[in-house]
Amino acid sequence: MKINLTGNKKTKLKNLIFKTLDILAAIGMPLDDLSDRRKERMVLALLSVGNIKTSFSEVLSIQDNHFLKTRDIIEYENANFSEKISSGSYDDIRRKDLIRLVVAGLVYNSSSIEAKATNNPTRGYGLNPLFADLLKSYNTQIWDEELAKFLLKNKSLKEEMEHKRNLQKIPVALPSGENIELSYGEHNILQKEIIETFLSKFGFNSQVLYVGDTSDKFLYKDEKMLSALNCFELKHDELPDVIAYSKEKNLLSLCEAVHSVGPMSELRVLKLKELLKNCTAEIIFLTAFLNKKDFRKWALDIAWETEVWIAETPEHMVHFNGYKFLEIH
Repeated sequence: MKINLTGNKKTKLKNLIFKTLDILAAIGMPLDDLSDRRKERMVLALLSVGNIKTSFSEVLSIQDNHFLKTRDIIEYENANFSEKISSGSYDDIRRKDLIRLVVAGLVYNSSSIEAKATNNPTRGYGLNPLFADLLKSYNTQIWDEELAKFLLKNKSLKEEMEHKRNLQKIPVALPSGENIELSYGEHNILQKEIIETFLSKFGFNSQVLYVGDTSDKFLYKDEKMLSALNCFELKHDELPDVIAYSKEKNLLSLCEAVHSVGPMSELRVLKLKELLKNCTAEIIFLTAFLNKKDFRKWALDIAWETEVWIAETPEHMVHFNGYKFLEIH
């Protein structure tokens, strides 16, 4: 499987990435919903965890007592794969690059096989030995045999992952009465609070126009209404987590649920304003947090002329400079 890769990667590394994608496709890993960059990042994380720089013959697994922490994975990718990942992006490695591999059972978190707390800083990620054997057999005479063995011992990954996702859904009731389901996680618990609690208290009878999910970036969208308001195309990288519109006040609320990354910063707001320069509604930029502790962590990064809502104190809001808010009321 070939994809568009970023940076100036050497031919040998490119081929290694393509081969890895072929193997993931052969075992039933769902890939169609991922962007090329997300596929690339997932594969590079997999190669890092397996200590694979140039060939599958180098692979190490948990049987070799080989584990890497998320910060180690960043260092490995930057050193060996011409990546330039920020040292502070370790949470993206866990939540975005490794999550599908862990759910599929290809990569193990040491906390799941050892008596360690999940927040233990010494924990790490290691490769499933059975999958390591499969990697080593690629393009050899025993590939078909090893693939059959792997598939026999592991359910279809697509079926297994779908089953796990369905067991961990978060039901959300939209203001319209429609129901959607978000994948499980603290970030999406906060999105549920935005939709069901924040909008009911401060949304001026808003209707939800867009909701993104960690497993489906376009889980819910009202393209007709977004188009009528001259909103930007939903494919854009700057998408907030929830977009809602109040016809009563002609307000378009762009809501960001912050658990570990990304409040409405000055730069983020500038980019969004540029994208929305033709929008016919008044724009509200909102950052939502689960609690005050998270708010304190990100307070310095929040832009002026934006709003903050904290789920643990749902009756209140924080207004970063507020003539716009006062005019509305």
